[in-house]
Amino acid sequence: MDDQSPTTAAHAGADAIKTPGGSVSGLSAIGSMPTDAEGRSVFAADELAIVLSHYRIGLIDTIKQFNRGSRKAPKLVIRSDLGLFLLKRRAHGRDDPFKVAFTHGIQLRLGEQGFPLPRLIGTRRDNNSMVQYLGQVYELFEFVRGTGYDRSVQATQSAGATLAKFHTLLADYKPHFKPPKGTYHAAPVVISSLSVLTGALMKPATGDPAVSENEANQITDALDRIYNDAADRADELGLTEMPMQVGHSDWHPGNMLFNEKRVVAVIDYDAARLLPRVIDVANGALQFSIQGRGEDTGRWPEQVDEDRFEGFFQGYRSVTNGELTRAEKQTVPWLMIQALVAESVIPVAATGMFSSMNGADFLKMVLRKVHWIQANHTQLIEMIDA
Repeated sequence: MDDQSPTTAAHAGADAIKTPGGSVSGLSAIGSMPTDAEGRSVFAADELAIVLSHYRIGLIDTIKQFNRGSRKAPKLVIRSDLGLFLLKRRAHGRDDPFKVAFTHGIQLRLGEQGFPLPRLIGTRRDNNSMVQYLGQVYELFEFVRGTGYDRSVQATQSAGATLAKFHTLLADYKPHFKPPKGTYHAAPVVISSLSVLTGALMKPATGDPAVSENEANQITDALDRIYNDAADRADELGLTEMPMQVGHSDWHPGNMLFNEKRVVAVIDYDAARLLPRVIDVANGALQFSIQGRGEDTGRWPEQVDEDRFEGFFQGYRSVTNGELTRAEKQTVPWLMIQALVAESVIPVAATGMFSSMNGADFLKMVLRKVHWIQANHTQLIEMIDA
C-alpha cells in the first residue's frame, strides 16, 4: 500500500519490517518515563511528540489515555481527521524488536487476507511497522470498536471459526524471524512452579491465610500427578508427531472484540509461536466453555458449559480445513487439563495468590475441574463432533 497517501493506513510489508537499528534523540533516559497517580506508565510530552512525528495520521483532534492491558505498556487513543488510532509503547520484557517483528509479520500476513484485526500503521519515512526510540518500541494501530464476549453460543461459534481461519491462513506461513517454541504442554516452567508451590501456599505474599504444610503438599502432589499424567496421555496419542505451524497460543475472550456476536478483531499476538494447532484449539475450547464467576471459587461449577463447548467446535469445523483429525480430538481433554493447571499454578507459585483470590482455595477449585475433565473425557471427545 502506498505510504505516501494520507488517507489510507500504510502497512509495512513483510520485507519492510526493519531489524534493530539507530535511535532518535529525545528523552535523556528510559528511567525518566513518567507514571500516573495509580502507578501506570504514561507517555512523556516530548516522547509523544517525537514518536507521533514518525506517522502520517493527519490533523490530531484529541488524545486520550487508554487504560487497558498491562500497566507497564501505556496506550493512547488518537482521533484525527483520518480516523481513530491506538498508540502503544511496548512493556519491558515484551520489547525485543526481533520478537515484535515476528508478531508483526503474522499480523501483516493475516491482514492481507482479510482476517479481523487492527491494522498496523507504517511509518512515514520507511513504512516500518514499529518506531524504535531510546531502546523503546512503539506501535500504531487503527482503533477497532467492539464489545466484550457475552458468553453466548453464537459468539463462541464465531471465536471457534475465527481460530480456524487463523490456522488456515498461517498453515504454510514461513516467518521472516525466528519464532519461539514451547507451550503449556509438558512445560518446564509449570514443572518448576510445581516444585515451589507448597512453599508459596504456606506463605502467600499478600498476608492471606496460609495452609498447613500437609494440605499444601496434598494440593501440590495432586496437581503434579494430574499435569504429568495428562502430558503423557497427549504424547501417547501422537501430539509430538503432529505438524507444527504458527499458532496464537493465547486464544481467550479477553483477546477479542465482538460486534453483534461476531469477532471483529483479535487484538493480541504477543504469545504467537510454533505449535501443533490442537494446542490452540484445546485452550480455546477451555477458555470459552469454562464456568465460574465471582470471588467464591468454592461455588464455581466443575463442568464446562456444554453448549458453548460444542459451539466452539461447531464454529471451528465450519471453516475449510477446520476438521480435526481423530488423534487431535482425542488429545483435547488432556490438553485442556494441562492448560488449566499451567494457567493456575504459575501465578500461585509466584505469590500464593491467583489475582485477588487465595491461591489454595483457587487450586482446590482447579482440582475439581480437572477431575471432572478426567472423568468425562470420553463424553468431551464425543461432543467435539456434536
